[in-house]
Amino acid sequence: MTKATLLALMVVMAMVLVLPAMVLAQAPPRPAVFGGSATLDGVTATDGTTVTATIDGVVAATTTVCGVTCDQTAGNYAFSIAQPPGLSYAGKEITFKVGTGTAAQKATWTADGGDILNLNAVTGPPPATATPVPPPAPVVGPAGPAGPAGVVGASGVPGPAGTKGDKGDTGAKGDAGAAGTAGVAGSDGADGAAGAAGPAGASGPSGPAGSAGSAGAAGEAATGGGMMSIIALIVAVVALVAAGGGIVMGGRR
Repeated sequence: MTKATLLALMVVMAMVLVLPAMVLAQAPPRPAVFGGSATLDGVTATDGTTVTATIDGVVAATTTVCGVTCDQTAGNYAFSIAQPPGLSYAGKEITFKVGTGTAAQKATWTADGGDILNLNAVTGPPPATATPVPPPAPVVGPAGPAGPAGVVGASGVPGPAGTKGDKGDTGAKGDAGAAGTAGVAGSDGADGAAGAAGPAGASGPSGPAGSAGSAGAAGEAATGGGMMSIIALIVAVVALVAAGGGIVMGGRR
């Protein structure tokens, strides 16, 4: 919608607003004002093409396209739809025609309402709904450089422990191993310590008495001879004792 079109709509609305209001028990509602561009079978409507608004199958308002002629953009239209006395248009649907074609666009009448409505009409049966214009396909440019690597996320929470597995069967007992080789003979032990000394042997029995010695020489005088006899006797006894001791010792050997 150009500035000129908006200006035309404002002029129309201003004309409606400046009309003197009749003082009645209840003033009539203000009309709804519509305006915009108009096309017929995909071509911009020429100046003088009739634009009609219909409510309940009855023509409620009529205007003509006035673009170049009105020093505006080609194909523009504008009109107001007033509610007649004794009727109510509130909330009713408005259908539009451009020339002999029916527009796909529709509107709802509201007192003091209206809107900028671009009409696209086609001859023949009107389309069920306006054909939506698909958006243009996005232009895909060349791939940009790879961005930096993202920050490594935190470690996840450890999962729950798994269930304990079944106990395996006990294995069979293995065969006995082969006998080992004979060990090496040990070395001779060290000599033991000397034993303690045995107790002393008992005394042997006395040996037999020795033979009598030869008689001594005759003694001298009584005084001297007697003494010598006694000495000789003692010597003989000692000899016998000595001889007996030698015999005893020899017997022990």
